[in-house]
Amino acid sequence: MLIDTYGRMATDLRVSLTDRCNLRCTYCMPEEGLQWLAKPDLLTDDEIVRMVRIAVTDLGVTDVRFTGGEPLLRPGLVGIVERCAALDPRPRLSLTTNGIGLSRTADALSAAGLDRVNVSLDTLRPEVFRTLTRRNRHADVLAGLAAAAAAGLTPLKVNTVLMRGVNDEEAPDLLRWAVGHGYELRFIEQMPLDAQHGWQRADMVTADEILAALRTRFDLTAEGETVRGSAPAERWLVNGGPARVGVIGSVTRPFCRACDRTRLTADGQVRNCLFAREESDLRGPLRSGASDAEVAALWRAAMWGKKAGSGLDDPAFLQPDRPMSAIGG
Repeated sequence: MLIDTYGRMATDLRVSLTDRCNLRCTYCMPEEGLQWLAKPDLLTDDEIVRMVRIAVTDLGVTDVRFTGGEPLLRPGLVGIVERCAALDPRPRLSLTTNGIGLSRTADALSAAGLDRVNVSLDTLRPEVFRTLTRRNRHADVLAGLAAAAAAGLTPLKVNTVLMRGVNDEEAPDLLRWAVGHGYELRFIEQMPLDAQHGWQRADMVTADEILAALRTRFDLTAEGETVRGSAPAERWLVNGGPARVGVIGSVTRPFCRACDRTRLTADGQVRNCLFAREESDLRGPLRSGASDAEVAALWRAAMWGKKAGSGLDDPAFLQPDRPMSAIGG
């Protein structure tokens, strides 16, 4: 198992398939984009499947989420999903995407064995979408959501980041829209993972502010017990249910004590925390002929050194060198 010195067990693997993206969200990267990883540096399809197999069969991982960058830009995505779905034991498979291109691939991904998707959408207004993403693709995201729902990739969750003075007043409208479509909306506090390192705590719309805005139009009831365990989102029933809304307060309401995640970057580095400043190389040993057992041992060692928390509450906190697009969500 992937256990750290605090007794936490990592059963949730996030696999970044690429650092590339077809949007330029202001809270993630500059308008001109970034210097992408060279193709030889990326794990091949076979290497990704092998790493997932090691995680599932040797290390106790039960959930695998494919991320990016934008994972739909990975040419071999459907084949990777199909091969991972054939593993024994079979992991639960999900995908986090910006939704562009999902209308063309949702059926194939579902047939390959993908269980569900999370789609990022920060606004209902096309003009605000253009401001936030620097692209005119709002209609494509909506079409992708509809296709994913039709393909049975459910429960379908929508991830939203509110930006002060840009889309923060949309919270109630977004929730009404999501409930009307049967989507589960999850608001995420803006995190210090932008490539520009321009994040400021004072500019972040907090979980408390989000909940206060939602309660101006909805009755929110904490779902069951308030203890969320390893789940990042605190969830509320909307107007008594069954619709739900989640809020991920990564900064103001961290869930580090119960974190169950391990991350593999597109170039084969293990990260034991989203905000870690250190990585452990698995690509090198993998390509040098290391056995599955040897790779698993290196992975265990990487997780054993996981810190107690992200350090976001430390005045000396420093952002990771890599931005979110290069880490994977």
